[in-house]
Amino acid sequence: MKFYFSAFITLLLSFNLFSNPYSKTLNNNINFDTSFYIVVDKSNYELKVYNSEGWYATYPVVFGSKDKSDKLMQGDKKTPDGEFTIIQKKINPKWGKELLLDYPNEKCKQKFIERKQKGVVPKNAKIGDGIAVHGTRPAEEWTVDQEYNWTDGCISLKYSDMLDLYEFIPVGTKITIQQ
Repeated sequence: MKFYFSAFITLLLSFNLFSNPYSKTLNNNINFDTSFYIVVDKSNYELKVYNSEGWYATYPVVFGSKDKSDKLMQGDKKTPDGEFTIIQKKINPKWGKELLLDYPNEKCKQKFIERKQKGVVPKNAKIGDGIAVHGTRPAEEWTVDQEYNWTDGCISLKYSDMLDLYEFIPVGTKITIQQ
């Protein structure tokens, strides 16, 4: 009986009968969910989630560096500022569930090129990639409590908070990271 119920649900999902009223599909067939929006405030060490009705949840977070200015290049351990989209949900072997951002996006690439031209970053510098929202390791939640910045530029929540966030934040969610 369990098999038939699973098959039925799979069939319903394939016909998109459980569509999200807050979602929209762009021409390239990527579904961008607009029912949630995330704002990361580096100055307050907070990740705030909003939905269509307003504020939904707040989680304490840490970053890669105490220097909360914008990411300049690969290896600087800074967390980038800007507007991003969650492009993938995956499991990392070190810290578990993570939400991968579209860093570097076109705006980031343009800033990076301008900074190279002005000599702010070395000519041989690379922009980097792989910026995500992820949890700590299970036994290292204290890093968030003590605002110990340990990542390579990612945003890190407590392991237990990430389990919660990962369950309801869909791919396509917009995220703003600000100082």
